[in-house]
Amino acid sequence: MPLGIYMDVHVPTAVTSALRRRGIDVLTSQEDGTTRATDEALLKRAIETERLFFTQDQDFLVIAQEYQASGTEFPGICFARQGVEVGRLIQDLELHLKCATAQELQNQLIFLPLR
Repeated sequence: MPLGIYMDVHVPTAVTSALRRRGIDVLTSQEDGTTRATDEALLKRAIETERLFFTQDQDFLVIAQEYQASGTEFPGICFARQGVEVGRLIQDLELHLKCATAQELQNQLIFLPLR
């Protein structure tokens, strides 16, 4: 069974919809009622739900480094800069979610697109 993913507030709907069509368990910030939550609260929610966190917000790069430095466990963060082609995001996220284990992604900061 593929890993689940928690989508940050401003992730394009096209990404979410396409991943769901591919059988990925997606939870969006909007569905979870966390659209006004702080970045830290969003990541804590991903931890609580045991889902990989996807974002295009650079603030999470700092948060991930702080978590790694302090030894705070998190289920992994996938980061893509703004402007990455939607089709490429979908493909790369699907690959991670279907091929990697939760243990492999634990505490990792993954940059998309893959090369």
